[in-house]
Amino acid sequence: MIRLGLVGARGHVGTELIKLLASHPGFDIAFVSSRERDGQRLADHEPAYQGELRYTALDAAGVAASGVDAVVLGLPNGLAAPYVAAIDSIAPGMAIVDLSADFRFDATWTYGLPERNRAALAGATRISNPGCYATAMQLALAPVLDLVDGPAQCFGVSGYSGAGTTPSDKNDPAKLHDNLMPYSLVNHVHEREVTRHLGHPVEFMPHVAPHFRGITMTVNVHLNDPATLGALRARYATAYASEPLVRVVDGAPWVSRIANRHGVEIGGFALSDDGRRLVVVSTLDNLLKGAATQALQNLNLAFGQAETTGLTVEWAA
Repeated sequence: MIRLGLVGARGHVGTELIKLLASHPGFDIAFVSSRERDGQRLADHEPAYQGELRYTALDAAGVAASGVDAVVLGLPNGLAAPYVAAIDSIAPGMAIVDLSADFRFDATWTYGLPERNRAALAGATRISNPGCYATAMQLALAPVLDLVDGPAQCFGVSGYSGAGTTPSDKNDPAKLHDNLMPYSLVNHVHEREVTRHLGHPVEFMPHVAPHFRGITMTVNVHLNDPATLGALRARYATAYASEPLVRVVDGAPWVSRIANRHGVEIGGFALSDDGRRLVVVSTLDNLLKGAATQALQNLNLAFGQAETTGLTVEWAA
């Protein structure tokens, strides 16, 4: 078994990742680090886990000296560097999957979007997990990227679980009731992330909605030359024909149909009369394909296992 440690895993994404790892045939959870829950039984907080493991409060040096094969860092943005530095110094062979944005702009790390970077993930030891919005944008844009003229406009709506567990307006159900809350309308970190990794500018406008989980991403692009809807849709069908976690659909996908599922749905293709403006919609669960599922894909690939090991891939009717 591959021994795995989790740091900062008491949030929504940590719960989902523990669910996946608890039943995974190739990974064994060796430790879960949380200062707030130090000494408490993991099973008392995460019913999917059956065992006597207790939370610990490991500092960076403790994680590096833990002897595990891999560690997932689930820390807020800006806090991963001391752990990475300690591992680089003490246990450089330990694999790291970082869920934050801290290393998504570092060319020495492998960017963990399997549908676009699968070959590089085999044997990778420093993996930056993409952002949830960034995953939805890139998968919606990639098949037509060479046709796009100018920046892509991306209107994203996320469930409030994407705002984390620290109380704020963006995860307060009372304030979100009958509401749609825009925020960070320019220069969002995922806007910069997608622009970097696609090599093409995007303009991203994020919003939070009253539902708990799931992202709807509506992407509007102008094309260099007129195209037909059939030809554009065929590009998506070809690009994702062999992708186990991407499904191309005719109608606009609904976020309610992707919640609690591991994949991405892309559809709702609409083309202007002159054939030069395309709108496409992608949906995914921000806690799963936007975070925990993608982390497990990356771990599977890094350790030579089948990419979907530990994932049940099913689609809503």
